[in-house]
Amino acid sequence: MAEVKVNISENEQTPTPRNFFGVRHFQSVLLFFTLLVAFAIRTTPSVAIISMTEKNPPDPSIPTYPEWDDTDIILSSFFWGYILTQLGAGQLSEYFGPKWFLVGTMTIGSLFHIVIPPMAATFGSVGVMICRMIQGLTQGFLYPCISNLLSRWTPLFERSRISNFVYGAANVGIAISMPLTGAICGSKSGWPLSFYVCGSIGIAWAIIFAIFAENSPSQHKRISPEEREYIESSTSITETKKKIPTPWLSILRSVPVWAVFVAGIAQCWGGFTLLTEIPSYMDSIMHFDINSNSQLSALPYVAMFLTGLVVSPLFDTLVANNTISITVARKISNTLASVLPAAALTYLAFLEDFEPNLVNALLIIAVGTAAFQQSGYMLNTIDLTPNHAGTLFGLINGINNIFSLLAPLTVGLLGSDKSDPILWRKVFLLSAGIYIACGLFYVIFTSAEVQPWNDLEKEQEKTEKK
Repeated sequence: MAEVKVNISENEQTPTPRNFFGVRHFQSVLLFFTLLVAFAIRTTPSVAIISMTEKNPPDPSIPTYPEWDDTDIILSSFFWGYILTQLGAGQLSEYFGPKWFLVGTMTIGSLFHIVIPPMAATFGSVGVMICRMIQGLTQGFLYPCISNLLSRWTPLFERSRISNFVYGAANVGIAISMPLTGAICGSKSGWPLSFYVCGSIGIAWAIIFAIFAENSPSQHKRISPEEREYIESSTSITETKKKIPTPWLSILRSVPVWAVFVAGIAQCWGGFTLLTEIPSYMDSIMHFDINSNSQLSALPYVAMFLTGLVVSPLFDTLVANNTISITVARKISNTLASVLPAAALTYLAFLEDFEPNLVNALLIIAVGTAAFQQSGYMLNTIDLTPNHAGTLFGLINGINNIFSLLAPLTVGLLGSDKSDPILWRKVFLLSAGIYIACGLFYVIFTSAEVQPWNDLEKEQEKTEKK
């Protein structure tokens, strides 16, 4: 018979951790750097594309392609692969464990990062698109596998802070990658070196992760019995040798699942519009050079990471002290992640005086306050179904990232002249409207209660006993 780990209710006393820094924290550090490197790889082209298509490189020996007129398609090509593998990634990570899939993700994605310069030289923009699509295919395993690991390694009353720390690594990766890529692209070494450096770091990290990461506390050889019990007592994970069947029909009928899906649309659209287009905005509207551009483009992501670190302990404490329920915590957090970016983008849309400090402040607010999503909808898949968190995250994130793909393409549909402020007004107002509409749907319909279909066999046993 399966050993069932029972979830601690919101009204019970918070368990006391046995150690200040345990194996669970070390595993979260491994996940942090995995996501950091993955997003550095994902972000590099957003900055490098400016240097790749300029007419006068810092050194005549640096190859450039000013004839490329499909840069928005290049930037979106990552998502062609990314949206295809996530559902399968969630299922595979639950059957076989997520560790080696993450190792494969980092290795393959890094190798194809390194070959982008020769592929560009040989096949033009199509070669870059092929590499980015393959990177997207591999990174489709990223979030489902990380969600699976977080569901197994994070105790209920540490869930928000650990998850914010791990998910915040994406912002650190962006914040590091943008200025580093800008500095390399602006030097005589040129843009190809930025791909070689980032790809090499990714391969090195894949080796480190393979050595030290484990799929769950029960598989870790050096974890203490006390820490293992502390983690497993509140995860609602059913430990069993066989795969628990995925309740597809129940998932599709679940209103809270639809709420999480809708919230993700806003964050994918708004977040990736800004991620892919901030460098172009800084170049076309603010007229910053590549070094200044990349440094200023990175600031909002530093703010996003720091905001997440400050916010997450607050929500964990409020929930642990029974001041608010987990559901209320998720609703408040995600509402802030919708309303604050929407307000900043609306203000930015109607600017007539593009004063640099004001523009930077508004971009920092628009991106930085989206960190509240990490204590909002991004944790809901673990709340609703710890047993199927990887699959559910893969399903939702895979479909959501269709909107990540559409976001940069929509910029091209709204206008071709990126030096036109009216184009950016349309872009920002569209994103703001999506933030508000999706955030409202989420706050009305979401829940953070573990759903009965988390383990249908267990629920059936309870019903039979009654």
